[in-house]
Amino acid sequence: MRLLNYRYQRTLARPAEVVGTGFLTGASVRLRFHPAPPCTGVVFVRSDLRPQVRIPARVDHVTGTERRTTLGHPPAQVALVEHVLAALAGLRIDNCFVDLNAPEPPGLDGSARCFVKTLQKAGCKLQAARRPVYTVRSPIVVSHQSATLAIHPAGPSEELKVSYILNYGRNSPIAPQISTQTVTPEEFANDVASCRTFLLDSEAAELRRHGLGPRTTAADLLVFGPRGPVDNTLRCGNEPARHKVLDILGDLSLFGHDLRGHVVGYRSGHPLNIELVRSLTGRISQSPRAVREIAA
Repeated sequence: MRLLNYRYQRTLARPAEVVGTGFLTGASVRLRFHPAPPCTGVVFVRSDLRPQVRIPARVDHVTGTERRTTLGHPPAQVALVEHVLAALAGLRIDNCFVDLNAPEPPGLDGSARCFVKTLQKAGCKLQAARRPVYTVRSPIVVSHQSATLAIHPAGPSEELKVSYILNYGRNSPIAPQISTQTVTPEEFANDVASCRTFLLDSEAAELRRHGLGPRTTAADLLVFGPRGPVDNTLRCGNEPARHKVLDILGDLSLFGHDLRGHVVGYRSGHPLNIELVRSLTGRISQSPRAVREIAA
């Protein structure tokens, strides 16, 4: 890993709240964002448990990656955290307590849009501590079967760019598509945050057979049938690929430091996202110089 520079950490200027229905459990969920001290990171707080349980949003707390990212162990667990994490990371809010009264955030419309708007209204403030910004010295690639995820070194502009190539095959109702996004708070809020999670109608039926999504309808997110979205319309032509970018950003935030470079995914999902984060985390921990730089 190569240290590029530092930036000052940020937290919320004031608390903020989002309420809605959980996609997985169908529970009525209240989520509250609270400012946190420097170097806290993002911490989920299960306030419905006694005693309350804090679950740091770090890769070593990941316990599930099947169709979503899950942190912690039952009953002290939070599932489907990637949209909340993407909203915080996309706006560069580094330190935040995320208080929940349920084992998942509200699902809302399957995107990060409401979280982003709520956080923008709350505002941000700079903190005295610094946050290191890293890139890789050479490409890192993780893969499984036909799926790959890679990060390439940052170019002269030292920006983070994420590309996703989505291809479910010739007979899929979801057309092959590509999205490339340069990640800044402004571009994330405008071009990525509103892009919704998606699945095939056959996948939705299978989730229901397992008791998931009891109060979620096709109109609440993007469900694709043979003729396209069911009871819904796309917000942009490549919305599924942009949502994959959103998921990647949420999962990459579990690295705990800023990243710069070009991340490229092909048919990848949460398992490879987390594998890449673990690879990056391992490289940081194996470098005495990197550890000294973080502590400085």
